[in-house]
Parts: sequence; C-alpha cells; structure tokens
Amino acid sequence: MIDSFLRFLELEKRLSKHTVIAYKTDLLQFQVFTNQTFEVSDPSEANYGMVRSWLAHLVEEKNEPRSVNRKIATLRAYFKFLLRQGSISKDPTLKIKVLKTQKRLPTFVREEEMNNLLDRTVFDDTFEGFRDKLILELFYGSGMRLAELLQLTDKAISFKNRTIKVLGKRNKERVIPFGESLVPIIKDYQQTRDKTINKADHGLLIVTDDGKPAYRMLIQRAVRKYLNATSTEKKSPHVLRHSYATHLLNKGAEINAVKDLLGHSSLAATQVYTHNTMEKLKKTFEQAHPKA
Repeated sequence: MIDSFLRFLELEKRLSKHTVIAYKTDLLQFQVFTNQTFEVSDPSEANYGMVRSWLAHLVEEKNEPRSVNRKIATLRAYFKFLLRQGSISKDPTLKIKVLKTQKRLPTFVREEEMNNLLDRTVFDDTFEGFRDKLILELFYGSGMRLAELLQLTDKAISFKNRTIKVLGKRNKERVIPFGESLVPIIKDYQQTRDKTINKADHGLLIVTDDGKPAYRMLIQRAVRKYLNATSTEKKSPHVLRHSYATHLLNKGAEINAVKDLLGHSSLAATQVYTHNTMEKLKKTFEQAHPKA
C-alpha cells in the first residue's frame, strides 16, 4: 500500500520527486518502528496507540518539533488515502495533535552584503566561474526554488520579454520577470557552456562539467562557497530566495505581488517576510521619531 500511496502522490497529486522521497522515508521509518516495537509489519494495520508511541519516541530522540510535525502530516495523508481506498475503516491519526513550534524568521542576506557579493566578487574566467555567478544571480534575481532551477531549460527564458517560465510545486507553472542586468550574465554562461561543454540533448540550462543535468549538491556547494563571505549563519539557496522576497518588501513591493512571484499558494506563506520588514520599520521609528 505504501507503493500505491507514493504513486498517487506522484501521478495524481503531482508532487515533486523530492517531496515523494520525503513521504517515503517517513513511512518506512514508521514501518520499522511498528515492526520492531509491536511486530506489525504493515503500517496500514497501525492503531492510535502505535502512532502515538512512535511520535513519543521521536520526541525522546530529540527530533525537532517541525520534523515531527512533518511526519504527522505524512501519516495523516497516508491514512486518509487508505480510507478512500477502503483499506481501513478508521483513521488512527484523528486525535493526534501537532507539536508547538517557535516561529522562525527567514534568514536573509542584508542588501548591502548582497550587492557586494554580486558586484564585487571576482568569479573565475572559466565555465565553473560563469556557472557560479549565474546560479547566484538567478536565485537572487528571480526568487526561484532550487528544484525549479534544476528543471530550468534554455527555452524557458525569454530575453525579449525578460521573463523566465518555471515549474513550481505541484507542477504549477509561473512566469517570473528578471532585470536587464541578468541578460548578459545568462548569455555569457550559455556561450561559454556551448563552446566548452558537450551538452547532452536534455535542454537544461545548468549542467555539470561533463554536460549532464546539474544536481542539488552541486548547486548547494556553489551557493555555500560564496555565502561564506556574508554574515548569515545559513548558507543555502533558500537564503537567496528569502533575500529576494525580503528586499522586495523592504522596497515597497505589494505583498500579493510578492506572493505570486514566489509561487506561494496562500498569502500566509508570504506574510512571514513582513516580520523582517516590520523590524526595519521599528528601527527607523526608534531612530527618527522624537517620542521613540
């Protein structure tokens, strides 16, 4: 039934492969626990007590509340699927409550640091150097996700309209505008790539040194390498996405427009960036207002 559920997520829910793998990992962990603890090898036979015991075990093992809550969401989705299939008559997760979590503000690079990183960093005059610069510029210049960058094709870029068409979560397409300064950076990279790399016929923009599709670790390493020069604790591609959204709002962008640019399905996901903007407004008030 786990395999059927995973196929349902991939084919009908159209979730990304990365998300499906996360669901699979959670369910296999639950299966191992019920097998070892209760001698129940089929997760579909689990009851409320087994689910609760697993969650208590996760907490005892010092798993973060957010991680535990994600596993709760996995089980809820799985048992809901089994109910619809008629494989079970009762959902054992109905009375399960999520753990309380602290709200974490998105980590972002300050605007001055971001400008220094992109404008003053000397990138190697090699294919890797052109690729690294493009990766940083695309993340910060479009706010796209790592998974979206990995799937980005040459044909998805319109230099005439200065737009990029990306395939987001649940295979939803969206069009992102980009600045004129990004045009020569993309073209320089493409020219260098096409002259020096034997690119396979996959049409993807970002490739490895031997022309194969880029992979997550390659992108993450490139971003971490350059973010080490900034003051942010986190050094991930998502930090650049956070920086993109935060700087837009700081400059007065309308929150609904930022929501659409980021590809968020609800405004609640975008509103987290307003906390950073509010902190900046508070500092401005405290510095400038006579009664502050």
